[in-house]
Amino acid sequence: MVPKGVFSTPLQGHLHCVPLSFSLFPRFRWTKSGQEFDPLMDPRLEKEDHSGTFVIPKNGNLSEFQGTYRCYASNNLGTAISEDMDFIVPNVPKFPKEKMDPIIVEEGEAFILECNPPKGIPPLQIYWMTIRLEPIEQDARVSIGLNGDLYFSHAEEKDSRRDYCCFASFPMIRTIVQKTAMSVVVNTTNAILERKPSLLTPPDVRSEKQLVKGEDLELECIAEGFPTPIIKWEKLGHKLPDKARVEHHGKLLVVPSVDEGDNGKYMCKASNSHGVAQHFFTVTVEEPPEWVQEPRSQLHTIGSDIHIKCSATGSPPPVITWRVNGVPLEANRERLGDVIVLRRATAGNSAVYQCHASNRHGALLANANIMIMSEKHTNTHTFIWILGETIKYIFYFNRSRDDSSGAVEGPRFTVHRNGSLEIRVVERGDMGEYRCLTNNTEGTAAIAATLAVRGTPPSAPLPPLPLHPPFQYSHTAAMSPFALLSKMREIKLSCEGLLHIICIDCCLFSLSNARVAVVWISDVPDAPTNLVLSEHKNRGVKLKWSPGEDHGSSTTEFIIEYEEGQWEPGKWKELVRVPGNHGSALLKLHGNVDYRFRVAPLNAVGKGRPSEHTERYKTPPAAPEKNPENIKIEGHLPYEMDINWEPLLPIEHNGPGLEYKVSYRRQDLDEDWKEHTVKRHSFIVSATPTFVPYEIKIHARNQQGWAPEPRIVSGFSGEDFPSAAPDNVTVEVMNSSVVKVSWGRVHKDKLHGHLGGYRVNKKGQHGERHTHAFPGDRGHGLLPGLTPFSEYSLMVMSFNGRGNGPGSHVVTFRTPEGVPEKNSAFRVMEVQKHTISLAWSPPREPNGILTGYQLQYQLINDTEGLGPLQTVNISDPAATKLTLKDLEALSRYRFYLRSCTTVGCGHTVTEDSTTTGICMFAVGKLSGIVGKSKSPLSLFPAGLGNAHQGISTQGWFIGLMSTIALLTLILLIACFVNRNKGGKYSVKEKEDLHPDVESQGMNDDTFCEYSDNDEKPLKGSQRSLSGQMAGGESGDSLVDYGDQEVQFNEDGSFIGEYAGHKDKRVSTEIKGPAQAPA
Repeated sequence: MVPKGVFSTPLQGHLHCVPLSFSLFPRFRWTKSGQEFDPLMDPRLEKEDHSGTFVIPKNGNLSEFQGTYRCYASNNLGTAISEDMDFIVPNVPKFPKEKMDPIIVEEGEAFILECNPPKGIPPLQIYWMTIRLEPIEQDARVSIGLNGDLYFSHAEEKDSRRDYCCFASFPMIRTIVQKTAMSVVVNTTNAILERKPSLLTPPDVRSEKQLVKGEDLELECIAEGFPTPIIKWEKLGHKLPDKARVEHHGKLLVVPSVDEGDNGKYMCKASNSHGVAQHFFTVTVEEPPEWVQEPRSQLHTIGSDIHIKCSATGSPPPVITWRVNGVPLEANRERLGDVIVLRRATAGNSAVYQCHASNRHGALLANANIMIMSEKHTNTHTFIWILGETIKYIFYFNRSRDDSSGAVEGPRFTVHRNGSLEIRVVERGDMGEYRCLTNNTEGTAAIAATLAVRGTPPSAPLPPLPLHPPFQYSHTAAMSPFALLSKMREIKLSCEGLLHIICIDCCLFSLSNARVAVVWISDVPDAPTNLVLSEHKNRGVKLKWSPGEDHGSSTTEFIIEYEEGQWEPGKWKELVRVPGNHGSALLKLHGNVDYRFRVAPLNAVGKGRPSEHTERYKTPPAAPEKNPENIKIEGHLPYEMDINWEPLLPIEHNGPGLEYKVSYRRQDLDEDWKEHTVKRHSFIVSATPTFVPYEIKIHARNQQGWAPEPRIVSGFSGEDFPSAAPDNVTVEVMNSSVVKVSWGRVHKDKLHGHLGGYRVNKKGQHGERHTHAFPGDRGHGLLPGLTPFSEYSLMVMSFNGRGNGPGSHVVTFRTPEGVPEKNSAFRVMEVQKHTISLAWSPPREPNGILTGYQLQYQLINDTEGLGPLQTVNISDPAATKLTLKDLEALSRYRFYLRSCTTVGCGHTVTEDSTTTGICMFAVGKLSGIVGKSKSPLSLFPAGLGNAHQGISTQGWFIGLMSTIALLTLILLIACFVNRNKGGKYSVKEKEDLHPDVESQGMNDDTFCEYSDNDEKPLKGSQRSLSGQMAGGESGDSLVDYGDQEVQFNEDGSFIGEYAGHKDKRVSTEIKGPAQAPA
């Protein structure tokens, strides 16, 4: 077998040459830079067995091995070749030794320090540093260009130094080289002359940039001027790609991994207070070659026509060249576009054909093995099961019988010339395996088929039925199945004594459920025959044919298809359809096309096999019949007009030498047509006035003449930015959040393009900016979503396809007051039997001047039934707390709070709480609330908090409490001992002598009422906020009011923020003694 291809690459001095597939006894040879090179002749090279690979030593003089290598692998069937491989021996890059004179500049002038790095293996990295290896600081004024030079937008006194050094780094060879240090002297002046920007790089007004798909696009603009210019980037007619980024203080635009969508025109604009400088980049993304269809290895018989197609795409379009066994293809070999044709191939055409596709970005190489052999018979076989021993039926097996009884012989057996076997009046003894043997010079082939005979013979013979694979049919007779299977497709039968059909799109006519049935099967029609071309009239021809058998379903249409041998050989396309009762058609064809035709029938079942194709018929050349369509006129730049159109298809050329004449003239002037002839399908008209109307027409022609007169289309030359700003800008306040902006329209002569509309740039009092676009020619627009009681400024500008025009004068306005937003915090701070204390913070956005608050509350029950609503108006805007009195004990209330301005009250915040049946305190402090109020809120009774803090922290108080606790413990021990001794005393007297303080407290009407129960706590223990729940399960604890983290100082007040929009945890830990029922 011939080698299919060769893998070849340099790897640490290895040049590999290994066949990509198994091959018999390959031989290898090399070329170096187009000359024969034999690795075996150089003893310094190491060779590998059973391959063409050799190794170049790492020591010694490697430069003599530098060159372009190619490997050839051959055997007796052909030669495969590798792609070219470059072996490069890099030199160590060095800066030339030179004496550098000081660079003297005036303060404010621009200057450039050139690096001019030496050539070396990429990537190259440039650094500017001092002799002490301190990097030169870069900013909007100083920057390193892509070429390595150091640019200064304007000189300053601090730029004077003697050690500017350029360092070039080559990471691939781990080398860094330094250029001789440069000296800069800046002469100071009393005043720096301000000037408008100009570009230091790139030069001129426009430039072109080509790069390969997948590379990173880098566009650079470095400007000089004073004040330091600001660089901005645009893509004309589009927005910048989302993946684009701006670096180096705006001077470098980077678009990573470009593709076709990044094609277009880009603009950089450098501006300061004195003017603008621009540069336009035309970016073209190209591609290296990529296979559309690689040449395929093929096996053919002698005398065949062979088409070898090789197609590749790329930008620019790749050039296709052919080789045979590594030798360039003869110039006289027949070629049709990207196909080479071997007519009536012989054994001598067997070879390896190489297709090479290349453009300036790369190359592809593919090998295809073409083998021409003597004809070898191909075979198919069919299985059959048939009912009855006396049925006279003809069926076919391809080839003859070969079993233990020998060759098939007898009057009932007939072997036809095409190898088919016919058996008449099938008998049980015919069962068995039949084998056909065939051979030629290329080898031997065999197939086998098995005949099985089932059931009893029918009462009458069945007539012969023609077999048209892939049809299937079956019937049952006297409970015995009859089935015919063709093309190896399985049929499943349910034998119930009745006729059953399993087929696709078949028509069944059952005579009865008797033992004999006739089956008629519908299928696609047979292919037409006897195709003839006649009545050749210029580019018309008449095609005739004979319809094939329709198989029970009438032919409805004939589809006439064509194949041309120049642009897409082997691809059949539909040309026209004619009714099914026609046997001919008059075909209208294109000129200069090598046609051949075939006809395919169509009926209700489907499309049948097409006929054999006709001989080729090449039409004579003719002038084009049509002109290009879909003409587009675009103007991305103010001084040019881009004209693009949809080119004619290759088959529409009608002859060689197609080209287009582009004619244009100004529509507003009486001038002659200006004409240019091009072969591509685009044209750029340069030096046009800005945005003026043109008439354009595109006329196609070839070597035979012109197409019909084209139609005229209209368009405009390139747009420029609008040059005037809208005037008479006014603002009308509609309400606290909407204003109406009105402006005077820009005159059409100042638009310099198609008016896109107007933009309103708005700036808020906190610096936030927003832009509102109003498309179309209009003089007003509404700005919604404003913040009430806020100051804004805005300007209006027009825009067209190029961009925004200048802005109008700035208009400042203030929105009126509105209703406030919700209060940021609202909490229940203290709950008692008849009172609830509330605290809140002001709203984050008052939307005006606060005049106070409105508090409403009502009773609610378990079923959310609501009682009458009570209202409390708080006129003090600084108030942040309120205590509600005379509430019902053990009742649940809902509170509603709203902040108010002179316009009205805002949105409501709610809070629920339940009064208790005992006297208790919830202590805390609300500090740091979002809003204007910064004073803490203490919920202790007056003086209690300070007293608590003043006593509990004194040393004498702590000592006194410790002494009392110790004495109490001693007394309890003495009582316990005395009681165990059996001492008796009068309980009544004891109670009179030592009255129970707790009992007195319970009967004291001056203290809060208390209802004793089984859950009475010990004296001094901490009680829950609800007298009906355990302390750990408070029904009205601070935890119910949110996830805010609440802690207590030693004075019993809250610490931590009470902000409703932040999630915090709650701590109900109370430090110090707590109030408990007496």
